[in-house]
Amino acid sequence: MLLSLAARFRAAIAHVRTHDCLLCGAPGAPERVCAGCAGDLPPLPASCPVCALPNPDAAVCGACLRAPPAYDATVALWRYEFPLDRLVHALKYQGRLPVARLFGEALARRTARREVDAIVPMPLARRRLADRGFNQALEIARAAAAARRLTPAATAVERIRDTANQADLPLGERARNVRGAFACRGDVRGRRVAVIDDVMTTGASLGELAACLKRTGAAWVENWVVGRTLPRDV
Repeated sequence: MLLSLAARFRAAIAHVRTHDCLLCGAPGAPERVCAGCAGDLPPLPASCPVCALPNPDAAVCGACLRAPPAYDATVALWRYEFPLDRLVHALKYQGRLPVARLFGEALARRTARREVDAIVPMPLARRRLADRGFNQALEIARAAAAARRLTPAATAVERIRDTANQADLPLGERARNVRGAFACRGDVRGRRVAVIDDVMTTGASLGELAACLKRTGAAWVENWVVGRTLPRDV
């Protein structure tokens, strides 16, 4: 499955306009990533279907059994490490928006058989949105939703509190940082919702957003993320 995803990813970028590859610098690279580098994106090992952390049996892990998170499932494309981290940085900090389309279309292919009613991007803090000029999760969600013939529910949830950047905080402080940070503005009652984000580390933000969606009636919430940060000993 992982190999076929890489193959389909290479095929998807074979028909679009070319540039120099963001990863290796090769000329004529489709959508800023050459086919060779697309194939080098690091696959996930067998993982827990809830939190996407490694589990040799691909079964629900002990941590999720002991303390189930608010979200019901997680789909992650790749491990968040080189060279995927360079692509994510190119999107977020250099504004290379074509990368969002590649990510979104790859997520749509991986989730083609998963039934959802709504695709919701992780909302960005207003201050960070003003600084960056765009929300990378929304850009990824637009591409994924278009491939799934859905419209992203961009206004379904709102970040009502500007929080500190999660990446700047110790892992143990991230859940407290995002507590109460979201509000649901759309009607999600009885709906199956997919939340899209670029990278999942502790899952604190995704868990808080899922809890918000569940409180307002969502029947099922799953995460679709491009990269999953894994423990260093994996």
